[in-house]
Amino acid sequence: MRASACTCRRAAASSKSAKERQPDTLTATLSRPDRAAIGSDQAVLGGEFGEGIDLPGTRLIGTFIATLGMPQVNPVNEQLRARMDALYGAGFDYTYLIPGLRKVVQAAGRVIRTERDRGVVHLLDDRFARAEVRALLPAWWRIEGARSGDV
Repeated sequence: MRASACTCRRAAASSKSAKERQPDTLTATLSRPDRAAIGSDQAVLGGEFGEGIDLPGTRLIGTFIATLGMPQVNPVNEQLRARMDALYGAGFDYTYLIPGLRKVVQAAGRVIRTERDRGVVHLLDDRFARAEVRALLPAWWRIEGARSGDV
């Protein structure tokens, strides 16, 4: 996943009232044939911009992922974590870490859609350098710049 330049040109905001309208408007704007590579957009992991649009080729060549995307801590998730911990001994991983990293991989998939696509995915959270987190990311990702000892 590599690109020569990355330029951030717009921040995509979403709200519940505009859920259906905004992705279509954003996709239409970015898909114009006269539009050059946009570089990078901002979206929320798991939101409609992170999952529901297709920007092939050079329409999207980079993204910044700021967190592990883990679900919020709440009584329901804590109950699930406790049950998974009792059954498998890895309640945190099954309840929080794995679902969060699934969102991360989904967001990276906006950049790299086919074997011909090229781009950069910047993983900003220091926790991406941890061995236990990296082990859950796709093996073909070339993660550069951080080592688990740096965290």
